[in-house]
Amino acid sequence: MSVHLILFLAFGAVAVAGAINLLAQTHPINSALSLIAVMAALAGEYLLLGAEFVAAVQVIVYAGAIMVLFVFVIMLLNAGVEERTKGSRVAILFGVPGMLLGSLLVTWVVLRYSGTEAVPAGALPGAPRTIGTLLFHEFLLPFEITSILILVAIMGAVVLASKPPTVAPGAPIRRVD
Repeated sequence: MSVHLILFLAFGAVAVAGAINLLAQTHPINSALSLIAVMAALAGEYLLLGAEFVAAVQVIVYAGAIMVLFVFVIMLLNAGVEERTKGSRVAILFGVPGMLLGSLLVTWVVLRYSGTEAVPAGALPGAPRTIGTLLFHEFLLPFEITSILILVAIMGAVVLASKPPTVAPGAPIRRVD
Protein backbone atom coordinates (compact mmCIF):
# COMPACT_ATOMS: atom_id res chain seq x y z
CA MET A 1 0.00 0.00 0.00
CA SER A 2 1.21 3.46 -0.81
CA VAL A 3 1.62 6.26 1.68
CA HIS A 4 -1.15 8.24 -0.05
CA LEU A 5 -3.64 5.41 0.41
CA ILE A 6 -2.68 4.95 4.06
CA LEU A 7 -3.07 8.68 4.75
CA PHE A 8 -6.34 8.78 2.80
CA LEU A 9 -7.76 5.94 4.89
CA ALA A 10 -6.47 7.53 8.11
CA PHE A 11 -8.09 10.90 7.31
CA GLY A 12 -11.27 9.07 6.33
CA ALA A 13 -11.28 7.19 9.64
CA VAL A 14 -10.78 10.45 11.55
CA ALA A 15 -13.67 12.04 9.63
CA VAL A 16 -16.01 9.11 10.32
CA ALA A 17 -14.98 8.92 13.99
CA GLY A 18 -15.48 12.66 14.39
CA ALA A 19 -18.93 12.45 12.77
CA ILE A 20 -19.96 9.60 15.08
CA ASN A 21 -18.61 11.51 18.08
CA LEU A 22 -20.52 14.59 16.90
CA LEU A 23 -23.77 12.66 17.15
CA ALA A 24 -22.87 10.86 20.38
CA GLN A 25 -21.96 13.96 22.41
CA THR A 26 -24.51 15.50 24.75
CA HIS A 27 -22.81 18.87 25.15
CA PRO A 28 -22.97 21.25 22.16
CA ILE A 29 -19.40 22.55 22.56
CA ASN A 30 -18.02 19.01 22.37
CA SER A 31 -20.12 18.42 19.26
CA ALA A 32 -18.73 21.58 17.68
CA LEU A 33 -15.18 20.44 18.43
CA SER A 34 -15.95 17.09 16.80
CA LEU A 35 -17.22 18.93 13.75
CA ILE A 36 -13.93 20.86 13.59
CA ALA A 37 -12.10 17.50 13.57
CA VAL A 38 -14.30 16.34 10.68
CA MET A 39 -13.59 19.54 8.73
CA ALA A 40 -9.85 19.23 9.32
CA ALA A 41 -9.87 15.59 8.20
CA LEU A 42 -11.74 16.60 5.03
CA ALA A 43 -9.10 19.26 4.39
CA GLY A 44 -6.47 16.52 4.65
CA GLU A 45 -8.43 14.44 2.14
CA TYR A 46 -8.55 17.39 -0.26
CA LEU A 47 -4.79 17.85 0.07
CA LEU A 48 -4.21 14.22 -0.81
CA LEU A 49 -6.47 14.59 -3.85
CA GLY A 50 -4.40 17.52 -5.10
CA ALA A 51 -6.97 20.23 -4.38
CA GLU A 52 -4.81 22.54 -2.28
CA PHE A 53 -7.05 25.59 -2.77
CA VAL A 54 -10.16 23.68 -1.67
CA ALA A 55 -8.26 22.37 1.37
CA ALA A 56 -7.23 25.90 2.34
CA VAL A 57 -10.80 27.15 1.90
CA GLN A 58 -12.05 24.21 3.97
CA VAL A 59 -9.78 25.15 6.86
CA ILE A 60 -10.23 28.93 6.63
CA VAL A 61 -13.95 29.11 5.93
CA TYR A 62 -15.46 26.02 7.52
CA ALA A 63 -13.11 24.92 10.29
CA GLY A 64 -12.32 28.56 11.07
CA ALA A 65 -15.08 31.07 10.44
CA ILE A 66 -18.21 28.91 10.46
CA MET A 67 -17.15 26.98 13.54
CA VAL A 68 -16.36 30.23 15.38
CA LEU A 69 -19.89 31.32 14.49
CA PHE A 70 -21.31 28.02 15.78
CA VAL A 71 -19.40 28.24 19.06
CA PHE A 72 -20.42 31.91 19.41
CA VAL A 73 -24.10 31.03 18.97
CA ILE A 74 -23.85 28.05 21.34
CA MET A 75 -22.27 30.19 24.04
CA LEU A 76 -24.70 33.05 23.39
CA LEU A 77 -27.65 30.73 23.84
CA ASN A 78 -26.00 29.24 26.94
CA ALA A 79 -26.82 25.76 25.74
CA GLY A 80 -26.31 23.09 28.35
CA VAL A 81 -26.20 19.33 28.20
CA GLU A 82 -29.07 18.00 26.12
CA GLU A 83 -31.46 15.47 27.50
CA ARG A 84 -31.58 12.06 25.88
CA THR A 85 -34.94 10.68 24.86
CA LYS A 86 -35.98 7.33 23.48
CA GLY A 87 -36.89 8.85 20.13
CA SER A 88 -40.17 8.94 18.33
CA ARG A 89 -41.86 6.01 16.68
CA VAL A 90 -42.41 8.05 13.52
CA ALA A 91 -38.66 8.65 13.20
CA ILE A 92 -37.96 4.94 13.58
CA LEU A 93 -40.84 3.94 11.31
CA PHE A 94 -39.87 6.26 8.46
CA GLY A 95 -36.25 7.10 9.27
CA VAL A 96 -34.69 3.64 9.20
CA PRO A 97 -36.27 2.57 5.88
CA GLY A 98 -35.56 6.04 4.46
CA MET A 99 -31.93 5.78 5.51
CA LEU A 100 -31.60 2.33 3.98
CA LEU A 101 -33.28 3.44 0.76
CA GLY A 102 -31.07 6.54 0.58
CA SER A 103 -27.94 4.45 1.19
CA LEU A 104 -28.92 2.02 -1.56
CA LEU A 105 -29.61 4.90 -3.95
CA VAL A 106 -26.26 6.56 -3.26
CA THR A 107 -24.44 3.22 -3.62
CA TRP A 108 -26.19 2.53 -6.91
CA VAL A 109 -25.36 5.97 -8.31
CA VAL A 110 -21.72 5.73 -7.24
CA LEU A 111 -21.28 2.25 -8.70
CA ARG A 112 -23.17 3.03 -11.90
CA TYR A 113 -21.82 6.45 -12.78
CA SER A 114 -18.33 6.65 -11.28
CA GLY A 115 -15.57 6.42 -13.81
CA THR A 116 -12.27 4.85 -13.02
CA GLU A 117 -10.31 6.39 -15.86
CA ALA A 118 -7.61 8.91 -15.04
CA VAL A 119 -8.22 12.61 -15.63
CA PRO A 120 -5.27 14.63 -16.91
CA ALA A 121 -4.03 17.46 -14.69
CA GLY A 122 -5.64 20.77 -15.56
CA ALA A 123 -8.58 19.18 -17.37
CA LEU A 124 -11.07 20.24 -14.72
CA PRO A 125 -11.61 23.88 -13.73
CA GLY A 126 -10.23 24.51 -10.30
CA ALA A 127 -7.55 27.18 -10.46
CA PRO A 128 -8.01 29.89 -7.84
CA ARG A 129 -8.44 32.54 -10.55
CA THR A 130 -11.24 30.54 -12.20
CA ILE A 131 -12.98 29.92 -8.88
CA GLY A 132 -12.68 33.60 -7.91
CA THR A 133 -14.07 34.71 -11.26
CA LEU A 134 -17.01 32.35 -10.92
CA LEU A 135 -17.65 33.37 -7.32
CA PHE A 136 -17.51 37.12 -7.81
CA HIS A 137 -19.02 37.37 -11.29
CA GLU A 138 -21.31 34.45 -12.03
CA PHE A 139 -22.45 33.67 -8.47
CA LEU A 140 -22.20 37.09 -6.81
CA LEU A 141 -25.87 37.28 -5.85
CA PRO A 142 -25.99 33.86 -4.08
CA PHE A 143 -22.71 34.73 -2.34
CA GLU A 144 -24.13 37.99 -0.98
CA ILE A 145 -27.45 36.37 -0.04
CA THR A 146 -25.53 33.78 1.97
CA SER A 147 -23.71 36.51 3.90
CA ILE A 148 -27.04 38.24 4.63
CA LEU A 149 -28.51 34.93 5.87
CA ILE A 150 -25.57 34.45 8.23
CA LEU A 151 -26.06 38.00 9.53
CA VAL A 152 -29.78 37.34 10.10
CA ALA A 153 -28.91 34.09 11.93
CA ILE A 154 -26.56 35.98 14.27
CA MET A 155 -29.23 38.60 14.98
CA GLY A 156 -31.77 35.83 15.62
CA ALA A 157 -29.41 34.18 18.10
CA VAL A 158 -28.97 37.47 19.94
CA VAL A 159 -32.76 37.95 20.14
CA LEU A 160 -33.29 34.38 21.35
CA ALA A 161 -30.56 34.71 23.96
CA SER A 162 -31.78 38.00 25.42
CA LYS A 163 -33.95 37.59 28.48
CA PRO A 164 -37.10 39.64 28.89
CA PRO A 165 -36.98 42.16 31.72
CA THR A 166 -38.45 40.87 34.95
CA VAL A 167 -40.96 42.90 36.90
CA ALA A 168 -41.64 42.23 40.57
CA PRO A 169 -45.22 41.19 41.29
CA GLY A 170 -47.37 44.19 42.18
CA ALA A 171 -44.78 46.72 41.07
CA PRO A 172 -46.05 49.50 38.84
CA ILE A 173 -44.91 49.35 35.25
CA ARG A 174 -43.41 52.63 34.15
CA ARG A 175 -43.30 53.65 30.56
CA VAL A 176 -39.96 54.93 29.33
CA ASP A 177 -40.20 57.44 26.49
